[in-house]
Amino acid sequence: MQPSEPWAGYRVLPGPPDGRSPETRHRDGGIGEPEYLSGLAGEAERRADSHRDRPDSARDVPQPRWPSHDERRHGEGRHGEGYRHDGPAQAATGTVADERPPRPRAETTQERMARNAAEFDSTAVLPYLPSRTAARTRNLRAWMLTVPFDLLALLAPLAWNRQYEKGVVAAALLAAGLYAVGGLYGSRRHISFLDELPSLIGRTLVAAAAVATVVAVRHDSVIYAGEFLRVFVVSGLLVLVSRAVTRKAILWARRRRLVEHTAIIVGGGPVAIELARLLRRYPQYGLRFIGFVDVASTPHDEVQSLPLLGGLGDIRDQVGATDCDVVIFADIEVPEARLIEVVRAPELANCDLWMVPRLREFQSGASMPDHIGAIPVVQVRRSTLSGLRWASKRAFDLLFAGVAIVVVSPLLLVCAVGTRLEGGPGVFFYQERIGRYGRPFRLIKFRSMRPVDERESQTNWSVADDPRVGPFGRFMRRTSIDELPQLWNILRGDMTVVGPRPERPFFVDQFSVDYPGYAMRHRVPVGLTGLAQVSGLRGDTPISDRARFDNYYIENWSLWLDLKVLLRTLAEVFRAGGR
Repeated sequence: MQPSEPWAGYRVLPGPPDGRSPETRHRDGGIGEPEYLSGLAGEAERRADSHRDRPDSARDVPQPRWPSHDERRHGEGRHGEGYRHDGPAQAATGTVADERPPRPRAETTQERMARNAAEFDSTAVLPYLPSRTAARTRNLRAWMLTVPFDLLALLAPLAWNRQYEKGVVAAALLAAGLYAVGGLYGSRRHISFLDELPSLIGRTLVAAAAVATVVAVRHDSVIYAGEFLRVFVVSGLLVLVSRAVTRKAILWARRRRLVEHTAIIVGGGPVAIELARLLRRYPQYGLRFIGFVDVASTPHDEVQSLPLLGGLGDIRDQVGATDCDVVIFADIEVPEARLIEVVRAPELANCDLWMVPRLREFQSGASMPDHIGAIPVVQVRRSTLSGLRWASKRAFDLLFAGVAIVVVSPLLLVCAVGTRLEGGPGVFFYQERIGRYGRPFRLIKFRSMRPVDERESQTNWSVADDPRVGPFGRFMRRTSIDELPQLWNILRGDMTVVGPRPERPFFVDQFSVDYPGYAMRHRVPVGLTGLAQVSGLRGDTPISDRARFDNYYIENWSLWLDLKVLLRTLAEVFRAGGR
């Protein structure tokens, strides 16, 4: 009976590529040590089993000798090249064949790291399906949890001390307002209680100091104000505890994917790929990466840059098709004008827009900078007139127009009589204009001249030097009081007090083609007065400048900006700076 080959049917395991012992290489993190050490134990066991199963004559056959520890240390013996056994003939002589297979080149550390990184990245950016809970909690935002808890914490001392009720309520509301102004209720990708701590303490102290000053003056007692501050100190400590708890709760919900929002990354460079990897690996940012949108010039051949949802022009369709909540603009190679056009798209109005600054190595002026991993991100501020913002503006319009009609009613009567005496019947002039979202409406003005026909009314750009304009009509145009009947358009909802000036359909079509950004003026209602008008852009002035001023107003809207425009409008009226 021929003795069986002890190495038959088993994989030949390579020895260490250098002179270090297996234990040393395993401790130092060398390549292949776990397989090498497991091969030592497994091969010893197989040799023992094979030796027991052989006849007595075969047991005396010399077996291949495993190198000793000293031999392995000094590179001697037969290890390092892999072991061979050529059968009984070789076993009888106890020699090792000189013809050995070539040893494969050992993988370097750099090659191993590159291979592992490629394998990891290929799985890190792949999209995954949203959880059922996340689909139901899509409309939730962090401030919906933070605001109630902050107010409860600030008002908590009233549960056991009602002596300073008015002061505590006033300080709580003032502190919450300061938190909102300071961005403590804004959307953040990186959530950290310690990042918010300095701002929380500072704004709470400001609110307490302001109310304490009023309390001291009203009660003419510094002691009374001091007692109030002792009570509100408890509110301040409780709000810190509340904020820490809510931040932990938000992070817990994000990590378990109970609350997450779908995100599209615009770009395909190294920064965009790294962002995708970070979002896929770290759910605490609250975003679920679903794909890239990029220009055609950027290749997306590698796995790390997939999936590619489409080109930059397809982002409007992809936002709706994927129920996208967040759009992140990374290192996309596209002109700024094209990017601004995408940001202003109506389809992106309900999305949170974030951007990686191009000069991200330099610190920004933000009080609490945000980041994803080590990549800084800033939220694109857009003033969308919807929800509470639009309700506040509409309430202001109704209040202003209603009061103004009552106050200027004598002036309206004088203008009506003067127009009737100078131009005959027909005091008011009606003209079709384009309002919000391109909807036409009938604008009302005092008639300063009588046009030949409707076509002249719609296509004649300026009548400043028209001899048909009488002295009274010229006075009304110069002081802009011929616009006062548009207060009725404001009450009807066709217009607003401050906004881009309405234009006729003929010129809207022409200017929208000739001037980029002109059509974007119609994102908001047109106005009785506007930032462009009080900045001197009336009459024969560049349309491109008007469009820039109007879009600036839209993207930076606030009630205070409306008040500033109204004050400047009054100054223009009194100095007769109209047409």
